[in-house]
Amino acid sequence: MFSRAGCCFRAAWTRCRRMGNFVSSTTGGSTSTACVKFVHELVSQHCVVIFSKTTCPYCKMAKSVFNEIGATYKVIELDEHDDGRRLQEALAQMTGARTVPRVFINGNCIGGGSDTKQLHQQGKLVPLINQCAPCGAPDSEGSGSGRFESAK
Repeated sequence: MFSRAGCCFRAAWTRCRRMGNFVSSTTGGSTSTACVKFVHELVSQHCVVIFSKTTCPYCKMAKSVFNEIGATYKVIELDEHDDGRRLQEALAQMTGARTVPRVFINGNCIGGGSDTKQLHQQGKLVPLINQCAPCGAPDSEGSGSGRFESAK
């Protein structure tokens, strides 16, 4: 299952990198549909995805929360990607916020670092992760530490 999904992931990433043109922001603007598709595919293939920047304290906060509960997560460090700017624009288009981190659980954006921490403090984060559909072997590329075991 993951090898096929990984293939789609790489194909979408390649299309995103090739199709980096933007529509002028004066006409409402839109990012490359390939980058939006890449984000959609990524968040549909991983229970938890964090679009982050390595120096951002809120990004570190979000990753720390998932590390604390032992959750496995996929991290895309936008400041280390050639197309990080395009991906951040796609995230802004999709979620209405350009700031990082953009945290997705089970395909849905839950917000940023403060939102993630607040959900955890309210006891709502683990139940969201428990709702994730079970998948095959974890993808180790870019994953966070720990592994979340669902209590099902």
